[in-house]
Amino acid sequence: MGADESAKQQASDRLKQVAGHLNKKDHQENGTSQAAKRKGRRRASISGPPANYSDRLGQMEALRKLARTPDTERRGYRHQKEAGKLRVWERVDALLEQGSLQEVGSVTGDVNWGKTKRLGSAADTDGQLQSREETIDGFTPSNSVQGFGKLNGRKIVFTADDYSLRAGHADGALWEKTEYIEKLALSLRIPIVKLVDGSSGGGSVTSIRKNGFSYVPPLPAFNHVVKQLNLGIPNLGAALGPSIGLGAARVTVCHFSVMAANVGSLFNAGPKVVEGATFEEGLTLSELGGPDMHCRNGTIDNLATDEHNAFEQIRTVLGYLPNSGYSAPPVVKSDDPWDRREAALKTIIPRRKERMYDPRRIIRLVVDKDSFFEIGALWGTTAIVGLARLAGHPVGLIANNCESATGGALDAAGSQKLTRHLKLCDVMNLPVLQFVDVPGYAVGTAAERAATMRHGVNLALAYYSTTMPVFSVITRRGIRRRRRRHARLPRPPGDWGSLPLRGGIEVGHAHELREAERTGGPEGAAALYKRLEAEYEGLVNPVRTANAFGVEEIIDPADTRAVVCTWVEHVYGGLMEERVAQRRAGTLQPSFA
Repeated sequence: MGADESAKQQASDRLKQVAGHLNKKDHQENGTSQAAKRKGRRRASISGPPANYSDRLGQMEALRKLARTPDTERRGYRHQKEAGKLRVWERVDALLEQGSLQEVGSVTGDVNWGKTKRLGSAADTDGQLQSREETIDGFTPSNSVQGFGKLNGRKIVFTADDYSLRAGHADGALWEKTEYIEKLALSLRIPIVKLVDGSSGGGSVTSIRKNGFSYVPPLPAFNHVVKQLNLGIPNLGAALGPSIGLGAARVTVCHFSVMAANVGSLFNAGPKVVEGATFEEGLTLSELGGPDMHCRNGTIDNLATDEHNAFEQIRTVLGYLPNSGYSAPPVVKSDDPWDRREAALKTIIPRRKERMYDPRRIIRLVVDKDSFFEIGALWGTTAIVGLARLAGHPVGLIANNCESATGGALDAAGSQKLTRHLKLCDVMNLPVLQFVDVPGYAVGTAAERAATMRHGVNLALAYYSTTMPVFSVITRRGIRRRRRRHARLPRPPGDWGSLPLRGGIEVGHAHELREAERTGGPEGAAALYKRLEAEYEGLVNPVRTANAFGVEEIIDPADTRAVVCTWVEHVYGGLMEERVAQRRAGTLQPSFA
């Protein structure tokens, strides 16, 4: 091969080599392009809702924000503020411990869903999926806020009405939410707090227009409420506005109820309905069913100065109660010595039976300092009831009120008040300490008209049907005897019998007194009565009753606290455990409702 041919061959080989490199590069680039296209198609084909559900979570958060943000232009909001009432969320924040809220049904309500908008930038071609989301153009939340929270470190469930939305009347989900929260309290056996402001599940006439038909109003949750009441699951209610119809029933049925004096009222129907039914015109909410009405007739237990004070009373009452009758009431550490002597108890009760004294002072001197919480102070004033602690142990308190108009004689309202409190203590496993000074039942036409005998017999039935231990301190008079208690502890002023001497002598010695008057005139009858009275005064000396073991012991009044603290520690130390076991086994079933 010549030099020229060799050079040509080299040039040809070099050209083939370069061409091969170029072809290889083109092939690689073409392959890369095809892979990119395939990858792009795969990405486009799987374009859709985000994997972390941020779209749905965003909708939830947006609805919650709308529910909690006040619409200051709404008529209901303006009325709420003009009435001086807190918003529902302000109430929830004021009631619960900070950070403890766990709402249930937070987005329940009517949503105005807008147009669907596309998320992302992928082209809507070739049938490929896109990420889409409906816009929220408006939201009217359910007019009931419900959920979990904490009071004094204890978990509760709660329900709070929003009067600014349809005046608390039922909306699309209120009944369902209310029934659910009642079931929740029952199944978890934890206390329930009800902040009532409106009809709380009752409807208005506009419900007929909305539904297109009228309906028979249901009571969807009351069977659960009855079970809660009898199981000793604390039901604590507050009337924080006009509580109407079913709303009024929900707060009234509670174990403990309180009304805010500045904004609360309660009635079966409002002023307009009343005007059409009874022709009572121009009634204000307060005149129809305000605190002066219902805190004095026993419909509501306690009066609060305002909403914040109502929440404080609810927290206080809960501190004495268990989560349910399946557990003992919570015992706290007390710095008050269990054997503290009170010399003032020696002289607080006058020797003259006609003179009065302050029974609440006796209670406060005996129980742990600052632990007495009175319930129903404004109604049934012949009796005093409440809660307190002895050496840190919660107890129910009962006392007769000699400062009442009847001098301590029980009337119909006082009997109802005591009956209710005995049942409360029974379902809550609260031992009962009572201070007895009762001359009997009220008499006269007013007492008969009020059915005092009927309510007095119901009280006697409550004493015999309830099973919590009762410790009686007889401070002065004890004319009526009830069931045998754990102990009866008379003090030196003791005075008891089947009838008081005044009136009893006239009845028991009527014939002798008539004969004395026939033979000696009025002076002769008066002299005989005086001799009989002096004789009986000597015979009713309480020491004579102790001689016959008619009472267990007579103590120095100054030692009252030490004796009752010893008793309550025994109840909690042994008997309480047995009682709770019987409650759980179903062999002991006390009844409140």
